[in-house]
Amino acid sequence: MSGSRSDHFFFRPNRRAVAAGLATAVVLGTDGTACAQQPPALRCKPDFLDLKDGQPATPIWSLGHQALRFKRGDRAEITCANDLPAPVALNWRGIDGAASAEPLLARPILKSSGSDGFQLQLRHAGTYLCDAALLGDGAARAMRALPLIVAENEPVTADRDEVVLIEGWRLKPDGSALAPGLDADGTTPVYTVNGQRTHDLSVRARERLRLRFINALPRNVVALKIEHHNVTIMALDGQPAEPFLARNGAFALAPGGRADVFVDITPNTGATPILMHDGEAAQPIAQLIMSGEAPIRSEALPMPGALPSNGLPTKLDLKSALRVDLAFGGDAKDWLPPMTFTATAAPAFRAKAGRAVVLSLTNRAPTTSTFHLHGHHFRHLDRLDDGWKPFWLDTIAIDAGQTQRVAFAAEYAGRWLLEAVEARWSAPRLLRWYSVD
Repeated sequence: MSGSRSDHFFFRPNRRAVAAGLATAVVLGTDGTACAQQPPALRCKPDFLDLKDGQPATPIWSLGHQALRFKRGDRAEITCANDLPAPVALNWRGIDGAASAEPLLARPILKSSGSDGFQLQLRHAGTYLCDAALLGDGAARAMRALPLIVAENEPVTADRDEVVLIEGWRLKPDGSALAPGLDADGTTPVYTVNGQRTHDLSVRARERLRLRFINALPRNVVALKIEHHNVTIMALDGQPAEPFLARNGAFALAPGGRADVFVDITPNTGATPILMHDGEAAQPIAQLIMSGEAPIRSEALPMPGALPSNGLPTKLDLKSALRVDLAFGGDAKDWLPPMTFTATAAPAFRAKAGRAVVLSLTNRAPTTSTFHLHGHHFRHLDRLDDGWKPFWLDTIAIDAGQTQRVAFAAEYAGRWLLEAVEARWSAPRLLRWYSVD
């Protein structure tokens, strides 16, 4: 069951189009597959980024600069220490079924000078995200995110595998970076890719790149565009999709969303910018620069086949599904900011393990809002309830006043968070929770 592949991928110079767009570098082994690597212990610490010419580096908070890298099936031993003057909670975005790592429900808030350790079962290959910003609204510093890459155990037909972590900052006149959840009047937006304001990738003709795009902006839906080359969407939010060409090389990502794309480099194209539209304007955030080397092969590679399956269900029993109406924003009740969230409140819903769940998500806010489901991935249902889009998501952006329906198989027992936040820098992140018994 599937719908149009191109309904939610676009590049248009207006805020509404960008906001509605998704209403919907790994070390290579000798066999060409990505090598798993045990990371050092995580540490939440003060850090700096060069965000503005002529000014000292901007103080921020971070978990470090080295992406976490594993292989599918690994059971990662995670340790984290908090050297910050504020509490943190690690948020493992997109990792399904890791009930023991669920922030605020299974893992307590990590207080200043505290530490924690636990195991993280990595059932699925894909592009994921770890951040410590769940409690970051109104904090003294803005917080960086950390990519989490889980490599496939099978070979993948790409010449290179690169992470493209896009982060957004709101700079005050004094050069300091404003944390989300605060009034952004008088600030200037600045964007970085992999911690740098400019990011160049040298490429060869007919080379195939696997680019793992991560929208780590705290609030903005963004549209991305790569002209002159074939851009194939291979995975969304960490889960393989039915491969399809991005129309005009453009696609969109909600805050926290990820897209694995294959870019087949066309000869004689020179430097190609990677453009990003943030709802206000399009701007280059990186570029692909043709090297002087000979083409990597004599003929272009054929259209890629699908990435190896992570084993998500091919069918969902919608007829006998548990159906739940969830409204957020505006006058919607029961949603709490993370600092006052408590699991003693009644869950939004309870589902029996193995049952399909259909959520009707209504955005009552006056602006676009983003909904994020912890613990499971979902299908975005067609409006007539006769199918779904040919990809899995864990995050969806919903226009003001609109309702979208999603469905998932409640496969993993445990207690899981639900997140909702408006697409405004000052908007608070809000939480509820659900249970799979």
